[in-house]
Amino acid sequence: MPAPDDSDAARRVLLCLDIQAGVLSKPPRGVPSAGVLRRNLGQVLAAARAASPPPLIIHVRNTGEFGDVDAPHTPGWQLVHTPLPHEPVVDKRKNNAFAGSKLGELIPPDAEIVIVGLQSDFSVRATCSAALGRGNEVLLIHGAHGTYDRIEVLYGGGVTSAAQIENDIEGELQEAGVHLLDMKDLNAIFHDR
Repeated sequence: MPAPDDSDAARRVLLCLDIQAGVLSKPPRGVPSAGVLRRNLGQVLAAARAASPPPLIIHVRNTGEFGDVDAPHTPGWQLVHTPLPHEPVVDKRKNNAFAGSKLGELIPPDAEIVIVGLQSDFSVRATCSAALGRGNEVLLIHGAHGTYDRIEVLYGGGVTSAAQIENDIEGELQEAGVHLLDMKDLNAIFHDR
């Protein structure tokens, strides 16, 4: 696999985080919005692959623990979208996809990174924050990231919906410097702006 070069294409990256069969299976095993996310993530990947020139597309696969929905070498660990031969796959064990992986070697520090995938409040948040810290321009697509509902244990308990968590993360990341886009912006995201 060739290393990224200095071309404009290598300066744009689509980072597909943890788009794996387990988290995108039907709820309750998968996230509540699994069906919509599968469709939207497929559209994002297709748009990136159709761009001329296409961005560097990197698939990141989370390696869960025994019994997790994404435990290694189980059906839930498998990527939903089959990577093309020139699309790197990076396995990770931490929320921040740059930590303990070769991701930082693949993405130039001045690259623009479009981040999509799972889970909003874990890998998406941590990886967006790390990319900003490296100096990358970071774009997040509303409707192309998701998470699970969260059971609250403090202040009376209850459940915070996945949709609320996703919105909260978007607000937090926007405040930190991430650019938030919508699925309707998809046609322009991977083309010169």
